[in-house]
Amino acid sequence: MGFAKPGDLPKTHAASLNASRKGVQAARVWNQIPLTACSLTRTGRSAGFLLLASSNRQNQKNTLVLALFTLTLFSGCNPRTPSGPASSIAATRETVDDAGRRVAIPTQIERVISLAPNLTEIVYAVGAGDRLVGRTSYCDYPPDARKAEEIGDTVHPNIERIIALRPQLVLVSTASQLEAFTHQLEGHHIAVFVTDPRNLEGVFSSIERIGEILNLKMQAAQLVEQLRARTSSVESAVSSRPKVRVFYQLYAEPLYTAGHEAFATDLVQRAGGASVTADVPGAWPKYSAEAALAARPEAIILPTGGASGDANSTVAPPLRRSPAAISGRVYKINDDHLSRPGPRAVDGLEEMAKALHPEAFKE
Repeated sequence: MGFAKPGDLPKTHAASLNASRKGVQAARVWNQIPLTACSLTRTGRSAGFLLLASSNRQNQKNTLVLALFTLTLFSGCNPRTPSGPASSIAATRETVDDAGRRVAIPTQIERVISLAPNLTEIVYAVGAGDRLVGRTSYCDYPPDARKAEEIGDTVHPNIERIIALRPQLVLVSTASQLEAFTHQLEGHHIAVFVTDPRNLEGVFSSIERIGEILNLKMQAAQLVEQLRARTSSVESAVSSRPKVRVFYQLYAEPLYTAGHEAFATDLVQRAGGASVTADVPGAWPKYSAEAALAARPEAIILPTGGASGDANSTVAPPLRRSPAAISGRVYKINDDHLSRPGPRAVDGLEEMAKALHPEAFKE
């Protein structure tokens, strides 16, 4: 997985990552539908019976036919037992998400909730921002995303609020987020789709999948084409340069870094670097002071200034005597561009490559 568990990271930083979701309990909420449809059903049925009772004296046969027609016309409008193609659960298509789950997705989706900042950014990037009805407190980009209802944070979403918003689709960033509430949402005919990009190629795939699900396949394809072109330009510029030994400092005290499964490790490699912790198992492992001293990186990346504010803006004590710190090769890069596997990850890639190999981008 590309994200650490809440217990693995300091509380302040773990909350900003897409951590595991466990022990969330939800109250049952009546799944509301538009009142006009329900009123029409009740009015239609009552009118049919009244017509039959008042017209028996005049023309019982004709009235009976009319009453049966009236009942048939409105019988499909029932909030508890939806039926017919107009139902939000009738027209679906099956797909397989990144967790290997078969998911029935509505063919037309107009109401979406995102449970991760990177997924919110993807929804907007493919042109479906107006369909976002719910998002987490960490979903702050683009600024218009704040117009959607807040349903809690990434770790503790308000399931009751999610159901009340009546989404057709909930986008989830990791399979571990599914444990507590998938059955509750599916019980309300809400599709849950997992997209879990672990590298830049996975980001491109996520954009294409979400675009396809939202019937914006062409827009998604155009966006991916642009992002691939920018990525190729960076990789071409640094391909002939010697690799720079990089330490990616996720958090200073205690010291956390990017391991083998981290999304950031892929960015470092593409930017012309070689992560000194690339072989460490896991995504965001805690790193010892002794190991940090022995790593002797030539450059240190400090993801800071985005959602984390000023946190992680200074080099960790064990790294202050490293070649990177002594030579002043410490680079602060917007953490939202490095920690969110979405469209702006290519911005992070470009910023990192220019920091590690400034000479390759002078032209």
